[in-house]
Amino acid sequence: MYKKGWAALVSMVLVTGLVVTGCGGGAKTGGSSSTGKALVYAQGSDPRGLDPAFVDDGESAKIITQIYEGLVRFKPGSTEIQPLLATEWTVSPDGKEWTFKLRQGVKFHDGTPFNAHAVKFNIERQLPPNANADMPYAEFTYDGVKKVDAVDDYTVKITLDKPSAAFLANLAMPIAAPLVSPEAAKKYGDKLMENPVGTGPYKFVKWEKGQMIELAAFDEYWGEKAKTKNVVYKFTKENSVRASDLMTGSVDIMDGVDTNDVKTLEEKGMKLIKTPGMNINYMGFYTSKAPFNNLELRKAIAMAINRKNLVDFLYQGNAQLPNSVLPDFIPGYSKDAKYLDYNVEEAKKQLAKAGYPNGFSFNAITYSNPRPYNPVNGEKLAAAIQADLAKIGVTMNIKSYPWKEYKEVLKNGEGDAYFYGWIGDNGDADNFLMLLDTAQIKGSLNSSKYSNPKLDQMLEEGRTTMDPAKRAQIYAQAQQLINDDVPWVPISHSVDMAAVRPNVKGFDLHPTGVHWLDIVTKE
Repeated sequence: MYKKGWAALVSMVLVTGLVVTGCGGGAKTGGSSSTGKALVYAQGSDPRGLDPAFVDDGESAKIITQIYEGLVRFKPGSTEIQPLLATEWTVSPDGKEWTFKLRQGVKFHDGTPFNAHAVKFNIERQLPPNANADMPYAEFTYDGVKKVDAVDDYTVKITLDKPSAAFLANLAMPIAAPLVSPEAAKKYGDKLMENPVGTGPYKFVKWEKGQMIELAAFDEYWGEKAKTKNVVYKFTKENSVRASDLMTGSVDIMDGVDTNDVKTLEEKGMKLIKTPGMNINYMGFYTSKAPFNNLELRKAIAMAINRKNLVDFLYQGNAQLPNSVLPDFIPGYSKDAKYLDYNVEEAKKQLAKAGYPNGFSFNAITYSNPRPYNPVNGEKLAAAIQADLAKIGVTMNIKSYPWKEYKEVLKNGEGDAYFYGWIGDNGDADNFLMLLDTAQIKGSLNSSKYSNPKLDQMLEEGRTTMDPAKRAQIYAQAQQLINDDVPWVPISHSVDMAAVRPNVKGFDLHPTGVHWLDIVTKE
């Protein structure tokens, strides 16, 4: 399904002068349903924040998707792009000018009218000189944007300095691209992170840190009104506790299902939802400092990790063993990419070659919360790898942090290595590969601080090449180059799983890791 969808998306972007139009968008069960009519969604942690320009995590994106909207969006349950706050658009023959006709009669939750000036404000706040290092997606999402013009109140023209094959897909992403109220942004400043104001079907009510966020249906929403009036996001770190809450009825939906809980949930009548994960779960090295600025040492560590064993036992088969950074349904994925094989004896030889014949110790940081790409949590993954490395005489000291704190620690480069992951935002190969682009070191997406001018050149060529076949050739080379340089050890592509109570209808998972709760009902 995804291959077909993304191929169609790429083809759509390539059509010169394209105009797109459209409308908006048997077992007994345990416990009683959650209190009242509110739909209660349990996830592993608080969002990092609720200003789309300043976040890069999935926990934030899920909630942002309910509150905000962008010019375009991904269709629920598929990978097609559809109109949202833009009703149609055209692309100039040279691929550099994108003109969007905007939906009229739309208001932000604070009453501010949505128009071309609001679009211009939102994009320009993430462009120089307004953009800053705390906007992790700004450079990626709006790469190459030269200027933004409000042609009239409901027409906006975005001019690029070069063609971009993924530009439209970038505008459908659940972070950076969603549009905030200009008046709210001016009023709240950096406090917009805790006072979100968008145009979406739900408006923000309150946030009790570490506990919950409450949303309410926006009565003046321009489109079809939300089917459920109130939504509560409940934050519970432990997968098993979320599963227990689901079975007893105190929550209606949970994500981050632990593979150990699947059988019990099904026996209790809960509905399991699975979809191929557009993600990568990995161990990363800080390649710009000792000890892992040593390629031979990175290879030794990679060869000592039994990745297949992790997939088969730690994740109980609910994951796929990667041969590269890319999931196999992303256009540009190369089945011919080769990664280092698990081999303890060869790893020992490689360790000696790297200058450590008697082994060594290093420090690794990880996260304590489950993540969509790693539902067992970072501590369990790190412990399993720690045991593998001990077999070659390497001691990995582990320090763990709660997810929100972990993001800041990682940004500061603590330790020698780290555990992390990525959920694809737009189905484009560049959205994964750009994580190792030198340009992303400044914006913190390139956590490994990895820099290779040859890869940078490949990625730039891939972004500006409109021919899908040529892009695939470029990305095949890029995948092998990354494998050879070992900035990461790719552990797994997780199967996305969620569970819902039997009275919940209309919920589905999207490849980007988000969901739309306005179409969900609780009977």
